Amino acid sequence: MKLKIVFASLGILSLLALSGCNQKQENIRLGFIDPLSGPFANVGEHVFRELQLFVDDVNERGGVLDGVKFEIVPLDGKGNPQESLIAFRQLVDQNIKFLIQGNSSAVAGALNEAVAKHNQRNPDKAMIYLNYGAVDPVLTNDRCNFWHFRFDADADMKMEALTNMMASDSLIKKVYLINQDYSFGHAISKASKSMLGDKRPDIEIVGDDLHPLAKIKDFSPYISKIRASGADSVITGNWGADLALLVKAASEAGLDVNFYTQYAGIVGGLSAMGDAAADRVKQVTMWHVNAGGDESDALTQAYRDKFPKANDDLFFLSLKHAIEMLVIAIQESNSTDPLTVAKALEKVRYSGATGEVWIRADNHQLMQPLYVSTFKRSGVAGVIFDVERMGIGPMTDFVTKAEDTFLPTTCDMQRPD
Repeated sequence: MKLKIVFASLGILSLLALSGCNQKQENIRLGFIDPLSGPFANVGEHVFRELQLFVDDVNERGGVLDGVKFEIVPLDGKGNPQESLIAFRQLVDQNIKFLIQGNSSAVAGALNEAVAKHNQRNPDKAMIYLNYGAVDPVLTNDRCNFWHFRFDADADMKMEALTNMMASDSLIKKVYLINQDYSFGHAISKASKSMLGDKRPDIEIVGDDLHPLAKIKDFSPYISKIRASGADSVITGNWGADLALLVKAASEAGLDVNFYTQYAGIVGGLSAMGDAAADRVKQVTMWHVNAGGDESDALTQAYRDKFPKANDDLFFLSLKHAIEMLVIAIQESNSTDPLTVAKALEKVRYSGATGEVWIRADNHQLMQPLYVSTFKRSGVAGVIFDVERMGIGPMTDFVTKAEDTFLPTTCDMQRPD
């Protein structure tokens, strides 16, 4: 049985609810809220393809609970907290038990609070929130909640790995920070200053810009500021169009700096940078297409085979982890009841393309290895797959073990009875 995909615009949700009632065997519906229109639509559409790949794989293996299949119900949150909350209410009206989201920590913050309040008021209609990519550390610290599980490493975990690499490079003297002006961008700026200050106090922070999210069309004034500062390195948490436009402006201006990023390898980033990315752009990720190993290579190829016209590549291995660990939790608990599944999910360990990963029970943060890589031209040892067929792909610089990304948490999780 192939995956049943229902694209749910807000205007046809009542029809979706009616059609679900007529099914002989009710599918397990996964609500997916991400930007499917607007400036970050390319990222949301890309993630939707990845989710299709992983859910199709589960369904083709027979689903869960003796043949029950997953069904994706995608809603366009437009990358906006208010629009995403409207979409969330539509999922609630359909009694959907599992929510998947990851684009924008601002959206994640709003959804995290909404899920917690909804579940407290309606324990018989609870929902589990599977966060594949919103990495503001506060979501598994002060604003943690029992119903939220994060499958990407948080910004502090990634910055710990990235600044370890930067601290070991004696050529780095001046660093410029440029980030989007919302919770995630603030977290990157704060962690960069704190961690570099501890590890390399001789490094000078020569700029710290925060710009509006998805509003800047021309980054050349920022590039001029970076050039004037004398920076040799730039740290940015930008993603989507904001990253693509930033690196494009740097390339066109011939800015000779290294970029330290978290999302250079996401859809559209490398094609915007072009050849200038080679040997200059670095990223810290949960995985990348050249991480190595038969299972890793097979995942990269499976995405390319399923979506040959997309001309992009797998990025969010966190989605694979989320789906596979949800499957294990449902199977081991023999239930789709959100409370029962959430308690089982806390205990799941899963071995995948990067080795064993597991959920921290104290704050629901996935523990996994982290990869720091540099984009290199194809043909260099370790670069088997080029990203977006650009002739450039990531090459691993070093890997941080999962247990070495363990950071203290301020989470004081309130658990339901």
